[in-house]
Amino acid sequence: MRRVWLLPAVVVAAAAVVGPSADARPAGQWATVKGQVVFPAGKPVPQPAKLEVTQDKNHCLAKGAILDETVQVNPKNRGLKNVVVWLRPANTDPKKSALDKTQIHPDDANRKVGTVEIDQPQCMFVPRVTVARAGDTLVAKNTAPVAHNFFWTSGNNGEFNPTIPAGQSFKMPQPLKPEATPIQYKCSIHPWMTGYVRIFDHPYFAVTDENGNWEIKNAPVGKFHVVYWHETGFKDGVKGRFGEPVTIEAAGTTVKPVEFEPKK
Repeated sequence: MRRVWLLPAVVVAAAAVVGPSADARPAGQWATVKGQVVFPAGKPVPQPAKLEVTQDKNHCLAKGAILDETVQVNPKNRGLKNVVVWLRPANTDPKKSALDKTQIHPDDANRKVGTVEIDQPQCMFVPRVTVARAGDTLVAKNTAPVAHNFFWTSGNNGEFNPTIPAGQSFKMPQPLKPEATPIQYKCSIHPWMTGYVRIFDHPYFAVTDENGNWEIKNAPVGKFHVVYWHETGFKDGVKGRFGEPVTIEAAGTTVKPVEFEPKK
């Protein structure tokens, strides 16, 4: 059992004078928050349509028809895949969306930047929905035997449209920068191929798995909003960009399953 030592009142008062820091947040003030996103009960689970393949058919269709992955629902538990979930301050002010430095886990200051990989093995992007942290490097791979390209345009992270020969890859020349909006990536050689990346300036984000489950570790204890975004838009439309209230407890918090019906 983890012991939590209480500081004398005099020490606490002194800390308040100089201002809090992430390291001043006592042990037990960081916890895991998790939940599940599900397709609404009572509504028929959408069936993915076959995509029209017009290029490199021998390779693209070698394992069967390619299905639309826009809305992916698990028929067994109605879990909705590829919903991006993140924390934001408990307000509805678009100018106050950044988390305070004291709300970022101290280990994060020493984190090693990562490499985010997006592959194109069978004429679809894998993963379709990607999340990254500012400072990470993005690599677009092509493990297929045919050429692909990787097209994207963004506000903070430039424009790219390289052709990637079979078995090769393209590495972004600069580390990723935070982006307030999602960036769509495409392959113009195979026009049905698309995907999305969201780039955050904090570590509190996740993507739902095939069961609709998500988990965020080392989150700060307290009151926040949790935001749900699908490539078709926010849960509850425009107002959903501010998220829904959540109280993260020291013992950990499991959010009740959230129903989300993506736009058609």
